[in-house]
Amino acid sequence: MCWSALGGVRSSMASTETTPQPHVAPYDSGYLSISEVRKEFDGFVAVDAVSLQIRKGEMFALLGGSGSGKSTLLRCLAGFDRPSSGRIVLDGQPIDALPPYERPINMMFQSYALFPHMSVEQNIAFGLKQEGLSKAAIAARVGEMLELVQLGALAKRKPHLLSGGQQQRVALARSLAKRPKLLLLDEPMGALDKKLRSQMQLELVNIIETSGVTCVMLTHDQEEAMTMATRIALMDQGWIQQVGTPDEIYEQPANRFAAEFIGSVNLIDAVIADDAPDYVGLKTSAFDACIRIGHGITGFEGQAVAFALRPEKLAIGKDEPTQACNKAQGVIEDIAYFGSHSVYHVRLPSGIKLMANFANRQRWASEALTWGDTVWVGWGEDDGVVLTVIHANRRLHRHRVLLFAVHGVAAVRQPGQARQPSARSRL
Repeated sequence: MCWSALGGVRSSMASTETTPQPHVAPYDSGYLSISEVRKEFDGFVAVDAVSLQIRKGEMFALLGGSGSGKSTLLRCLAGFDRPSSGRIVLDGQPIDALPPYERPINMMFQSYALFPHMSVEQNIAFGLKQEGLSKAAIAARVGEMLELVQLGALAKRKPHLLSGGQQQRVALARSLAKRPKLLLLDEPMGALDKKLRSQMQLELVNIIETSGVTCVMLTHDQEEAMTMATRIALMDQGWIQQVGTPDEIYEQPANRFAAEFIGSVNLIDAVIADDAPDYVGLKTSAFDACIRIGHGITGFEGQAVAFALRPEKLAIGKDEPTQACNKAQGVIEDIAYFGSHSVYHVRLPSGIKLMANFANRQRWASEALTWGDTVWVGWGEDDGVVLTVIHANRRLHRHRVLLFAVHGVAAVRQPGQARQPSARSRL
């Protein structure tokens, strides 16, 4: 097995684990501004002091599991629930006190809610008729929407004669026909099967980007959020755990929750044994070798940390890597086959299990790995992320400082300060 890839440098950043906190997004001012929004139900806090700034034309995702508060926050944006406190401003206009029908917002529901007795064009025209537009204006707008979603040939059909993907495009066209300032998507792919869902994700994004509308989507599906969104707000228990581009959240998780929620991850408990300006050495009871990080982090010797390592960062083979650190020996206990790759579960003598991905183009090689084989896993100095545990009081979240390090230079980031987002990364 060739270990040359271990010397490669991957861009990495040490991250800081903290208690949940309201997160102010990178923009000083936004087209959609959510400021300290809190929503309680009979003493239960569903959304806790959430602040976000969303720019015009952005495709923004609220991602989280059940009970994370994402649905409540979306309902507050739509006007179905009124925040207990805080403010929501859209394009300079406060909307938190407005009823739903007075907000320049449209929402596409998971069920699509198409009128079964109306044709495609009649469904699209429904909201325009309610606004009292002229027949000529309605016809022109409907034609524009049919062209946008490429359903002109099906304009006379009823919804039951359409496929799931076609029904979704009709619902989207109806939502866009009134030219809302903000489009809300509630689990937009939830009613589709997996194959159609994968096909429709990018198609839906392209339609929305062409229209230029600002969009906030709600989903529990991490793949859906990573594929469709420009930025993601990861929510848990009413708090924003992290805001960032898909690649930032995957490669630089802010805390243990973010690391575990997005994708698969190996988490190794360790302590800082050697803290230098340009590298850090970690010591762990999981295996004998040291862990070496190829850049500085914000921490101190003896501090407890968690080392996060994605399975695809690990190389696996029968030969011992040549480097002194960043390696471990174990036995293959399980193999999960996923077509393009397999995931090997390697149990170390300490009892810890590590996951390592292996491309299946090499699966039938003469040295193919199988159950019970003794193997080595190894990784590069910049392949992992250090999560530093900080014990802080939730009540003091506004005064807490986020600590991180970039390429060996320690830095301090105040809440609300961050890098500018990159273009969407379709992971």
